[in-house]
Amino acid sequence: MKLSLNYDVVIVGSGLSGLSTALFLAEKSKNIALITKKSLKDCSSYYAQGGIASVIDKDDSIENHIKDTLIAGDGLCNEKAVRYIIENSPDAIKWLVSMGVKFTADEEHLSGFHLTKEGGHSFRRILHIADGTGEAIINTLIQKVKSHPNISIFENHIAVDLITNNKIKLPHLPLEQDYCYGLYVLNQKNQVITFSAPYTILATGGAAKVYLYTTNPDTTTGDGIAIAFRAGCNIANMEFIQFHPTCLYHNNAKSFLISEAVRGEGGILKLPNGKRFMVNHDKRLELAPRDIVARAIDFEMKKYGLDHVYLDISYKSQAFIKDHFPNIYKTCKNLGIDITKEPIPVVPAAHYTCGGIVTDLNGKTNIKNLYAIGECASTGLHGANRLASNSLLECLIISKSAANDILNSKNINIPDLPNWDESQVCDNDEEVIISHNWDELRRTMWDYVGIFRTNKRLERAIHRVNLLKNEIHEYYSNFKLSADLIELRNLALTAELIIKSAQMRHESRGLHYSKNYPEKSNTIKDTILNKDNFS
Repeated sequence: MKLSLNYDVVIVGSGLSGLSTALFLAEKSKNIALITKKSLKDCSSYYAQGGIASVIDKDDSIENHIKDTLIAGDGLCNEKAVRYIIENSPDAIKWLVSMGVKFTADEEHLSGFHLTKEGGHSFRRILHIADGTGEAIINTLIQKVKSHPNISIFENHIAVDLITNNKIKLPHLPLEQDYCYGLYVLNQKNQVITFSAPYTILATGGAAKVYLYTTNPDTTTGDGIAIAFRAGCNIANMEFIQFHPTCLYHNNAKSFLISEAVRGEGGILKLPNGKRFMVNHDKRLELAPRDIVARAIDFEMKKYGLDHVYLDISYKSQAFIKDHFPNIYKTCKNLGIDITKEPIPVVPAAHYTCGGIVTDLNGKTNIKNLYAIGECASTGLHGANRLASNSLLECLIISKSAANDILNSKNINIPDLPNWDESQVCDNDEEVIISHNWDELRRTMWDYVGIFRTNKRLERAIHRVNLLKNEIHEYYSNFKLSADLIELRNLALTAELIIKSAQMRHESRGLHYSKNYPEKSNTIKDTILNKDNFS
């Protein structure tokens, strides 16, 4: 394989953002490279159980959906972004249907779709495909992408760093006019390939793998956020990490999510003695927003010294449970838990990164010709807490607007880009350092930067993360690249961004709860990190 490849557009990430953007662009004959660090299915979108939110019911309205989103975002949403994304939601659903996505039907409903309800929503507006919505959507779009002649797929390729004018110092452009010309990518043979393109799109997902316990796949290591920050992008609101309230608690279950739709359809949270506890925390009970439910579970676990609590849907009929939650039923049954007869053991786990790379509603960053879409980006939709099932919607809406922006833009000339230089490094000799630092980093984040935070915990966390970053930097500077080393480097920087963002917010809002600052501030503002205020 050549070590230098040229495309019209390079997309990094194969979740809903990456796949849909590739398809939107390919319709207009763009020559596209779609890069993913594992297989196309290894993305958070694939594991999205609940569904996608859109106003379908005649009793519902766009204004209701906007209101629910703003309430969940706890004062920090960008209302323009919220309105734009939600107003365009019906068209997003129509596009998915045109691609062949078959949402669960309900012949008795005027729309023909079965709609469910999740925490924070005032109406039933979640379209779904049983309890495997993400898997069904991603499988459908992968078939379209694989068969499209204008899309070249690069699986098992991981992004290393972006190539910008400020980095390679081209004399014909002023430094303040920073352009992205592509990026360096490590392939499965540990060769670094230069991908050059007039447009680069980051659709790399979130960073929940920075925590010890997460509902996310192993790929969510903050890659896009880290490489964008190193290139000079602004990063917003990284303190707002959403912990999903209900991850299956079982020794043999790795990161298995119990969909919020279980609570939407009547699931009840209970202590081991069978007592319902959400009555003590919020009038919306189990259908309160995720931050409230996660904190309530964490509170009860700490109060009684529990490893987990229970989510009980067993009072519903067996037919109802098997029809609505076939994947959850099957997974639990294989682990010896019959959810038609007994409650499900659950714990909170890191789930969604609400902050990320600052973009406009076309996905554009502050670096020219660099875009970011989906969980790695921060459009302002989610604010301080994401409303359930809004994330897939955001992926589709911003993907389309980014594609339109690119298609209506004039291509820049790409200069000759330098090859990756590894002349000063040698082969790895102690890979145990990578695995040790990986484990220590995630444990530190879980212990000190979790659901409840204090100034002292954050100070301990930043001290330990800085020590780890120095070790990782030394290793990175002296040894050849590997996928594990790239992920560890990105994870450490992402952890630092989360901690420093948390230290800058002197209040409790949304997903960020500080025991030192338990009240909300009267001043509502985003936490913005860039190279000017980051040291």
